[in-house]
Amino acid sequence: MRIPSFLPRHAALALTLAVVSGGAQAQAFDAVRLYAVPLGDGQGLVGAAVVAGHEYLGSDERKTLVLPALSYQWKNGWFAGTDNGVGYKFASPANMQYGLRVTLDLGRDESDATALAGMGDIDLRPEFGGFFNYFINDEWFLTTSFRYGAGNDRDGSQTDVGLGWSSQIAPQWRLGLGMAATWVNSKYMQAFYGVTPAQSAASGYAVYTPGAGWRDVRGNASLTYFFTPHWSLTAAVTVRALQGNVKRSPIVNEDTPVAGVLAVGYTF
Repeated sequence: MRIPSFLPRHAALALTLAVVSGGAQAQAFDAVRLYAVPLGDGQGLVGAAVVAGHEYLGSDERKTLVLPALSYQWKNGWFAGTDNGVGYKFASPANMQYGLRVTLDLGRDESDATALAGMGDIDLRPEFGGFFNYFINDEWFLTTSFRYGAGNDRDGSQTDVGLGWSSQIAPQWRLGLGMAATWVNSKYMQAFYGVTPAQSAASGYAVYTPGAGWRDVRGNASLTYFFTPHWSLTAAVTVRALQGNVKRSPIVNEDTPVAGVLAVGYTF
């Protein structure tokens, strides 16, 4: 059975990378993953994933979620879904994808974990940004993404860069490997990992004012089995290494978090 063409080769892989790269940490949308050319007027995916991760990025308290996934890409360039947000891909050469999109930063609640007591909630916020993907060949690809608007003051930004590889290793099997990193501005760093004087008084943590820097670097691996050209099952794992100012934050108790995913997907 030949796996349908997709850059990065198939929607089931895109679903899993999107979830495993951040869904378990409430930090999704690190990259845009789209069909090379949608079939007919459009093409989409529906699926679900069991995600084993942490309460927040840096927490030592684990949690397991069952997350739905739904995405669709129209031939005219528009796309929408739980993995890519809502956006538009401009006409581009076959080895490139670029455009604009709106996503959501899910924030966090201080009730999510013991370590967040007294830190207050960070509200869900829309983020506005763009993306650029470059396909080196049929197996290797680069991804970049910029998002702005996270945090209660709506001024946190995230810049993501990644390198991925995906190959059909057998008629019904596909292996994917990737690495990525995220740079955040000082506003984002303060909102998610800093401690203000008011938070210090409520939580007992020392005041902490971090600057801009790398939030984390990460590697992931996924293995997908195709039951049919439309149905597939994927197992994936992501290992992160928190960096610099994030790693030194008083709310960070686990600086090498690991997340696992088991996902089923149906393309239509």
